[in-house]
Amino acid sequence: MGIDSLVILADDLSGAAESAAGFLASDVSLGLGVPSPNEVTSRITVVDLHTRKLDRADAARAVEDSLACFPGARVVKKIDSLLRGNIEAEVGALAADGSAVVVVAAFPAIGRTVVDGVVHVQDVPLHRTALWHAERDSPPTSVAAALGNISPTGVSLEQVRGAGLADVLSDLVALGRVPVCDAETDADIDAVVAASQSITGVRLVGTAALMASVARATSVSAHTHPTADHDFAGRSVLVVVGTADLVAVEQVRALENAGVPHVHLDARALVAGTIDVEPIFDALDSGTAIVTVSGPVTPADSAAVVAGLAQLVAWVERDRKSDLVLTGGETARTVLDRLGVRRLTPVCEIETGAVLSLTPAGRRVITRPGSFGGVDSLRVLADSLRSSSTDSKESFMSESTPLPLVAVTMGDGAGVGPEVIVPALLDAKTISWCRPVVIGDAKRLLSAAEVLGLDVDIAVVETIADAEFTPGRINVIDLDLLPDDLAWGELSAIAGDAAYQYIRVASELAVRGEVQAICTAPLNKEALHAAGHIYPGHTELLAHLTGTEEVSMMLSTPKLKVIHVTTHIGLLDAVAKIEPGLVERTIRRGYEALVRTGNASPKIGVCGINPHAGENGLFGYGEEDLKIVPAVEKLKVDGIDAVGPLPADTAFFLAGRGDYDLIVAMYHDQGHGPVKVLGIEAGVNITVGLPVIRTSVDHGTAFDIAGKGIAEAGSMVEALRQAAELATSTTVLK
Repeated sequence: MGIDSLVILADDLSGAAESAAGFLASDVSLGLGVPSPNEVTSRITVVDLHTRKLDRADAARAVEDSLACFPGARVVKKIDSLLRGNIEAEVGALAADGSAVVVVAAFPAIGRTVVDGVVHVQDVPLHRTALWHAERDSPPTSVAAALGNISPTGVSLEQVRGAGLADVLSDLVALGRVPVCDAETDADIDAVVAASQSITGVRLVGTAALMASVARATSVSAHTHPTADHDFAGRSVLVVVGTADLVAVEQVRALENAGVPHVHLDARALVAGTIDVEPIFDALDSGTAIVTVSGPVTPADSAAVVAGLAQLVAWVERDRKSDLVLTGGETARTVLDRLGVRRLTPVCEIETGAVLSLTPAGRRVITRPGSFGGVDSLRVLADSLRSSSTDSKESFMSESTPLPLVAVTMGDGAGVGPEVIVPALLDAKTISWCRPVVIGDAKRLLSAAEVLGLDVDIAVVETIADAEFTPGRINVIDLDLLPDDLAWGELSAIAGDAAYQYIRVASELAVRGEVQAICTAPLNKEALHAAGHIYPGHTELLAHLTGTEEVSMMLSTPKLKVIHVTTHIGLLDAVAKIEPGLVERTIRRGYEALVRTGNASPKIGVCGINPHAGENGLFGYGEEDLKIVPAVEKLKVDGIDAVGPLPADTAFFLAGRGDYDLIVAMYHDQGHGPVKVLGIEAGVNITVGLPVIRTSVDHGTAFDIAGKGIAEAGSMVEALRQAAELATSTTVLK
């Protein structure tokens, strides 16, 4: 659809920036407040009306004034995906002149859907979550309840996905109704946008997902924002967390773990204007600082606290020009108002909802809703501002984040470990992902290269810092523990002890921070035990070496990811060990691992213990109800999309076709069997819960083919890729 001009009205700044993100390749501007006519120079104008906390009458008046400033423009209204703000008043103002209004309030990318007119967060109705804990009022029980008295009428998923959607919407509008459309996917939202095109002068209302859908459907010419005239080198970065959302606590902790100084600001002192700014200056001397508000803040006091925080930032910025990360729309807007910023030029979206913009004076500002992002979100955003470029998300990540150092342990030298390590470390993809250093025996790696017919430079280094990374070179910290005549494919206590020592050294390097991850080749448990190291496997050995009480094993393939509640114990012992707390902790570890790898809203299927998940007591003794159901229900309340207990055979079938991102297996063979059928060649074992990142191949030592040059290196390549992906974070999977 072509346009002469498009106006998007948002009620807070982070939402406005989210809306602009869909039009980054176009001529788009972001105004902080309604611009005067001579200020409007873009075909697409996003306006932050800053009405989230206004009273109803003032919020409606702001929308009416905006409509008067843009006569003839196509208007779309951005609302909050948690239904906060003056939705009834603002949508009422849109419809006051008789214009048709269509509402679709879902945001599928972050797990927020609308079914039967009710917003669900990870399948939990919004009003049953704790996501409104910082608000004065209770959350609305439905989208219609948020719209109040403006004649909302539900449009079901069946109607949205049906061939007659355009007629359904047109008929409702003709009757003076406001269609409120269900949606579970972006395709559902696209269908609503397409069907609305036949309604003259229609005004769409929805979340950032609707804005992205409008952008996809809108024909605009390409446009490049000029950024080359600005010099960003040497700028400090100030991260301002002005949100009460619970997810922010973990995000701040992750940034602290990365070494960023954290300044706590007392809420009462902020309101009184008695905060000392010197600690912030001192913190910024390190290059990056984070400030948060501590102490009790009631909803009635929140505006005064935010105003005090904004004033403090303005004081700091009179003497120092920092780039900014601002979380929470009200905080972001108030800070920029105090700095005199009236307009932003959106440049790129770093992650979902986190948009980097330029002020007219060339300051870089990242805005992001307070409830968004994984545990490492703030660190990623702060790192992106350390870049000297503003061209794209990719340029930030490549310039600001060096390739991670990965310790690759050689495993049992009599097995295929050396044979999969050599080609994996020579692979061009691997050296584009990470900087690997082998902890092992140089002579054995050279023997593996000879078996494979590969010409390689096996370079012995004393320390990680001595390693040089050039094509054709493999760096190895040589423990020199294996005899020259060690036979391929034969059990050896010497090789078992060496495998233990490789892991011990790698763990020490990781704990000291000299490497960002460990990637392990397979060891042989019988050889390990013969050497006097009595551990069931790598997982338990690493837990012992790092002093970790509880970890989980996650198997990852291109088709399937599985985390285990129990692993290397007998079946009867496994059933006895399973209890709600262990199930809950395991699922949380799996959820956090997937969030870390970029899946903001993983869908998790939880297996039962008995056939058919007990089939309502027909099989077993009620283990599912006693051991699994309480954990799943608690996780759902916390917004984690966990479903179960499910019959294991059904769960793995559904996961294999893509219905679930992660399956939770109750015991070893329940998880391992399907993985080895569906993807062992590229399978990876990830230990979740350690204070270090660890991935591994998902195969054994394969003594039957060791030394023959036929072992497949694909699993090692994938293990290195996932180690590198996880290691872009300086925090760990806990």
